[in-house]
Amino acid sequence: MGTAETSTIASAAPTTYTVTACSGAGAGPAVAHAGSETIALDASWGTAPSGLPGPAHLLAAALAACLLKNLARAQDLLSFGYEHAEVQVSARRQDAPPKFTEFAWEMRLVTDEPQRRLDLLHRNLTTHGTVYNTLAAACEVHGTITAVPSAS
Repeated sequence: MGTAETSTIASAAPTTYTVTACSGAGAGPAVAHAGSETIALDASWGTAPSGLPGPAHLLAAALAACLLKNLARAQDLLSFGYEHAEVQVSARRQDAPPKFTEFAWEMRLVTDEPQRRLDLLHRNLTTHGTVYNTLAAACEVHGTITAVPSAS
């Protein structure tokens, strides 16, 4: 994708995002409607975990999605080559006052890119992500990129 087309896509990105969520009274599953998808989630209180993602999981997933989206951006803008990516995010919270204190992430990439390009990617991931920057303004966010050589 060329630079002109990339800048057109970037400038067409929305600046407002709307999610609608609903649940019944009491315990039980809830749903959120985001984009064209419906996401089942756990919004219950005082019951055993349902196995559905709750707010903490969704926030960690938002950071993972942000990192993967910015990886795709780097592939386009920096011609960064990779075959596969996996991100694991851990969120740590405290009870009093209730808040997140840390997000730690690890990205594993199947790539043959040299270390200097991985360092450049890391700088881009930690600079250009909207979710990343928002979380980093509120708590500690840090992570690593591990390269796994291509099997071919």
